[in-house]
Amino acid sequence: MPTYTNPTSDASDAYEALRGLAHASRSFEDPSETYVVIGELLGGLRSLRQVLDQLAAAHLSRQHHVTDESREYSGGAAEALAAADELHQAGTLIDQADDRLSAAMTHSGRIVWNPQDRMVERWVGVVFLQGEETDRVIDLIDAHGVEAGIEHLSAWDYGEETTNAALENGDVHDTAPVYPGDRQAETGDYAMTYNAMAGHVALYRRHLIRAEDAIDKEAGAHVPARRPTTGRERETAGRRSAVRDGGWFEHPGVAAVKQARGLSL
Repeated sequence: MPTYTNPTSDASDAYEALRGLAHASRSFEDPSETYVVIGELLGGLRSLRQVLDQLAAAHLSRQHHVTDESREYSGGAAEALAAADELHQAGTLIDQADDRLSAAMTHSGRIVWNPQDRMVERWVGVVFLQGEETDRVIDLIDAHGVEAGIEHLSAWDYGEETTNAALENGDVHDTAPVYPGDRQAETGDYAMTYNAMAGHVALYRRHLIRAEDAIDKEAGAHVPARRPTTGRERETAGRRSAVRDGGWFEHPGVAAVKQARGLSL
């Protein structure tokens, strides 16, 4: 325990504590503890800086009352000044180490140490419409915008039931599908693709799964966990939306849809 009054005893304890830390830190069962250790070292480093200043001051305050090994006062004063200067230089280096350690602590604090909880993003199919139902959605989009279309299609989303059905049917995708000729709009966790000429519209929802459950584990990009929003939350939450165009080539199955609707192939 520190005495707060006996510098020799407390210095000895500090040395033993650092020896113990050097031994204990050879491995970390929980790597998140490194952040705590860095923080404690940073505090210790700043205390060390103070100690160096106080040691230098002790040498300077007594420089005229000491001698060297030859019993010369001038020699003693020179040695005291030299020791104080070296202690001040050490303090300057400690300041540099403080800056580096502070930066290390900042970076360490941004690390998520739970790779087993790493999540990857997938998109599950919510609904796919063709024919007259598509016409009504397209008219809604034309009149009120893509967010109105997404809000309308989200009525087909029954949460976990929809997710399970998509998983069973293989309607799960690395990205929300956009076929040639389609347009795509995104709002929140939803992505809608629509094609007035082909006569179809689809809605997909973002779905997070554990990285170890993904087939392409290494290809999966890390996605920070977020709380899903539903119902009224989707209505009031701040929205981000974007519309993108696909290429202008024939969508698989578009020819059949056009033929059924009497459109030119």
